[in-house]
Amino acid sequence: MRTTWRVRHQRIAAAAIASLAVLALGGPAHAGGTDNRWLDKRFLHIAHQGGESEAPSNTMYAFRRAAKIGADMLELDVHSTADGVLVASHDATVDRTTNGTGLIRSMTYRDLRKLDAAYNFVPGRNAVPGLPPESYPLRGIRTRDKRPPRGYQASDFTIPSLRDVLCAFPKLPISIEIKGTSDADTESFLHNARLLANLLNRTGRTRNIIVTSFNDAAVAEFHRLAPSVGLAPGQVGLTQYFSAGVRPIAGTVALQVPVAFQGIPIATPAFIARAHADGYAVHVWFSGTAPEDEATYNSLIDACADGVMSSWPTMMERVLDERRGGAWC
Repeated sequence: MRTTWRVRHQRIAAAAIASLAVLALGGPAHAGGTDNRWLDKRFLHIAHQGGESEAPSNTMYAFRRAAKIGADMLELDVHSTADGVLVASHDATVDRTTNGTGLIRSMTYRDLRKLDAAYNFVPGRNAVPGLPPESYPLRGIRTRDKRPPRGYQASDFTIPSLRDVLCAFPKLPISIEIKGTSDADTESFLHNARLLANLLNRTGRTRNIIVTSFNDAAVAEFHRLAPSVGLAPGQVGLTQYFSAGVRPIAGTVALQVPVAFQGIPIATPAFIARAHADGYAVHVWFSGTAPEDEATYNSLIDACADGVMSSWPTMMERVLDERRGGAWC
């Protein structure tokens, strides 16, 4: 097991970061004026959408499988249904991933639950519609035309509600990205931000959660309604910090950055060190911004990233096991 050696290195890293922050800031490491617990959680293997290259994106099957493999944290996206239920889905429509069509916001949660969220899943390729039927090994489990893998059930292969995910993983940290119907539809982002704040406040799930969105207005609205939940800034806030050192919104605990953007390296050792000195953890995502392989995983760990979002959780766990006892930040 990698827990023992990771805990040892986590403590060393936390002390080093605290010392760096004292030199740079004249005080303890902080984010928004408070101690940042996310700097003490290094290193986090974060399963992006549950590991969308190995299992159907944002399904309970993917989340449960990633947790069993060893992921330390889950990452997911949320949209809302016509009847106001927040659900885990990357896309605003169900067309790419399921056997249905249409906008999630136009469907009731009851109708959404009937869909097969593994319908177009191709191992190693995410969701790819239009291939021969034999390309989809998990198609039909939700509709009970196939038996689920041992330890899982048909309901694990549909689009889940966020409440169900929170209940299934009461202690596992979760990163939640607020989505909107389209980039231009700011009101849909704000609507989902309000629903999320209400849900987390009502359930009391305010620790071990990071909330973010590409839409900065959604992050600000969520923070207004749920100020005790940690944030990662939106696209504008992140760009201003990266390019000009402008501090992001109050409540920020982590910077969630791509490996690179338009060919410009972002998750560099220098950037990560600067973020740590300013009191922020750094979590890195791929989504096509760099080759996702063992070499890149290792380079990000060597750069002292606090967490990496993997679409290949099995590969990430193999990398972490192979690093046992070796160099670590």
